[in-house]
Amino acid sequence: MARNVAIFPVPIKQVFAVLADPERYGYWVVGSDSIRDADASWPAAGAKLHHRVGVGPFKLNDNTEVLEVTEPVHLVLQARARPLGTARVVLDLVDLGDRTQVTMVEGPGDRFSRLLHNPIADFVLRRRNDEALRRLGTLAGERPEPA
Repeated sequence: MARNVAIFPVPIKQVFAVLADPERYGYWVVGSDSIRDADASWPAAGAKLHHRVGVGPFKLNDNTEVLEVTEPVHLVLQARARPLGTARVVLDLVDLGDRTQVTMVEGPGDRFSRLLHNPIADFVLRRRNDEALRRLGTLAGERPEPA
């Protein structure tokens, strides 16, 4: 599993507001090309956002579903890019007053994806998620500080 931590110099509600806005996923999620649609109930459990992922001419349409949510401290997503696999992404936010610590843990989301799981994939995911958290911090109002 890939685990990343960042601290943003903004309040927790400001960070969660970005996570609650499906249109912003197209920017902060690295590899996301665009958001095609989203359920009006996002980020309620069971809600989906429909995205396009990929690079260059290689694009896939799929969705991400909210598995669990406890606003504003916890969000669990099942991200799909089939037939390439799925990912389970856990975002935990800790209120530090005028700052917020965000921990992002990403791992395989199904049996097939677990077959492809390896230390090299984790290394690549950690690098990608460093950038994703940097972008999330930018959207929340400031650049993240190293944790």
